[in-house]
Amino acid sequence: MKKLTILCSLVFLVVFASACKNEKSLQSYLVEANDKAGFSSIDVPVSSVLSPKADVSDDVKETIKSIKKINIVFLKKTQENETVYETEKATLKNIFKDNNDYKTLSSMKMKGMNVNLYYSGETDSIDEIVAFGYSQEVGVGVARLLGENMNPAKIMEVLSDMNMDLNNLAGFSAIFKGK
Repeated sequence: MKKLTILCSLVFLVVFASACKNEKSLQSYLVEANDKAGFSSIDVPVSSVLSPKADVSDDVKETIKSIKKINIVFLKKTQENETVYETEKATLKNIFKDNNDYKTLSSMKMKGMNVNLYYSGETDSIDEIVAFGYSQEVGVGVARLLGENMNPAKIMEVLSDMNMDLNNLAGFSAIFKGK
């Protein structure tokens, strides 16, 4: 009886230990990056970046309401932080590798930059869109668009019917250029 109790306890311990994941999530990465030296981090409500035209349809206004927030974390690459850049790039790649929460939307390479787009949710009701990019010349970063039941087709319509607040975008650009 004692051996059976020990065996059952051992099996429980093994199952319990294997159930605990030591994997880093995107959310924990974004939170930790706020405290790391060299990182630029921005959390923006969509209303401060995008403003709808006065004559847009109610459908477009509803789509805007489905987008809640944008999170951006970026590490500018310099000669001094080569190993940090490689480490952060590998960490982000591992977060997305074999992750069932994020589905690949697209991947592209242009002007030395690798960009991967992911989403979570259903194809007609997206909760999160993530852009992960890296370049030897620029650095590594991730941008996350959080929402609720976002419709990709309607988001494309919104992008064509929106006024971008250029002052806010210029501020973002300056952060990434290190100014």
